[in-house]
Amino acid sequence: MLTILVTGGTGFIGSHLCARLLEQGNRVLCLDNNFTGNLDNVKELLDNPRFEWIRHDVTLPYTCEVDQIYHLACPASPPAYQYNPIKTIKTNVIGTLNMLGLAKRTKARILLTSTSEVYGDPEESPQKETYWGHVNPNGIRSCYDEGKRCAESLMIAYHNQCSVDIRIVRIFNTYGPHLNPKDGRVVSNFIMQALAGAPITVYGKGEQTRSFCYVDDMVSGIVALMNAPDVHTPVNIGNPQELTIADLAKRVVTLTKSSSPLVHKPLPKDDPRRRCPDISKAKRLLGWAPHVGLDDGLRKTIAYFRSAVAASHD
Repeated sequence: MLTILVTGGTGFIGSHLCARLLEQGNRVLCLDNNFTGNLDNVKELLDNPRFEWIRHDVTLPYTCEVDQIYHLACPASPPAYQYNPIKTIKTNVIGTLNMLGLAKRTKARILLTSTSEVYGDPEESPQKETYWGHVNPNGIRSCYDEGKRCAESLMIAYHNQCSVDIRIVRIFNTYGPHLNPKDGRVVSNFIMQALAGAPITVYGKGEQTRSFCYVDDMVSGIVALMNAPDVHTPVNIGNPQELTIADLAKRVVTLTKSSSPLVHKPLPKDDPRRRCPDISKAKRLLGWAPHVGLDDGLRKTIAYFRSAVAASHD
């Protein structure tokens, strides 16, 4: 049994990760200030004697004895991270420094959840880990994009200078249960609008592409990377099935049996035109590939949102 710290553990991916680690027989310390996380996401774990939730902000030092650290803490949707860009940068930089300091002291292995946003608006597709990115360092998304790029730099520096055992995962668009209905990302927006029979907002012509990975597949990839030997460079985890935003909107309308029309609005500033992972490195080093198809994953996510809407009306 390992003692494992998960920062951002009440968040969307973090809560699923905590559940998976408990299933594997570990002791889990879930660290979160619930800025974008929600205690409801881990309510079924609270009675587990091997699970502990600690309200804490990672920009402040934290001390414990652990074997592994999964560092997920950071708002991930544009409305959330743009709400307080300074805090977002501090979370990515100071929070990562604090967790690396803890890893160095305890000799714990530490995994950083970085992001496909380090590639910015990419000039190559699919994106390989060797691609350096095309990022606006001064744009409205830079607090997140550059914050994660700096966090990666810190991880590499601590590995090279202090021999900290690191892992870096670049997460691509993820969806599934526990995604906040008001998250502001495209899957939650489309499903909530469709369930309400409201117009579905498509930015631009909807020709921009994304690749959507179901949360169970994402967690499997993250855990596989943490436990893989000697992988100290970034690894993409995502679903390489690329589709346009307009196609996604049509799928959601079909699966929800909604009559919602599509309405088009101007593209947000610095919105990437393409996003698709090259996962050959994950396949080769981790033996990992996604298994859940988009329609199956969307059905499960829609069912979760239906329940959340019904609960909010009780």
